[in-house]
Amino acid sequence: MTLTVDGLVSIAMTNPINAELAARLPALGLSQCMLTAGCLFQAVWNHQANQPTAWGIKDYDVFYFDDDLSWEAENEVIKTAQQLFQDLGVNVEVKNQARVHLWYGERFGRPYPQLLSARDGVDRYLIAGTCIGLDIGNGELYAPYGLTDIEHGLLRINPNNAQPDLFEQKAKSYQTRWPWLKILEPRVGAGDSLRSSAQRS
Repeated sequence: MTLTVDGLVSIAMTNPINAELAARLPALGLSQCMLTAGCLFQAVWNHQANQPTAWGIKDYDVFYFDDDLSWEAENEVIKTAQQLFQDLGVNVEVKNQARVHLWYGERFGRPYPQLLSARDGVDRYLIAGTCIGLDIGNGELYAPYGLTDIEHGLLRINPNNAQPDLFEQKAKSYQTRWPWLKILEPRVGAGDSLRSSAQRS
């Protein structure tokens, strides 16, 4: 059976943490708020492996976009979120995508472009198929590379953020938890066809 947008969201929401986050996040009043990354696509891999949908999920990522670039404004959001989610007993990482370029270089030793939206942050995950985010405002799933790779356990480099060394580290960390995942070696020039054939949701 082909993995659909509704199917992925349905599977992800069988993880009670995802369901609670989706229900509570609107209370933060964040612009372009998205629940994103592993808590969504890893639920599919767990479903395929007959594991609980929360198994192996290290944290829950929330992206938003605020033109206020001060650390104080973001820190206030983080503190409010910690209070809102403290009873869930999980690590919820809330990040203002408008600020990432300000600290990324110092923390990771690599340049990072200034983003213009929360979706821009989702676009920069190292592995193409994992570029997935659930818009909390309208319930739409954003998946610029489609869902085929997640459905079939294929890990390929994101042509929009091609960093082969970091890609390999991330892919192998996933493969350790879900051994059937297949790492596709990066190929020069493969990015354009991948994005052009993807279905935007």
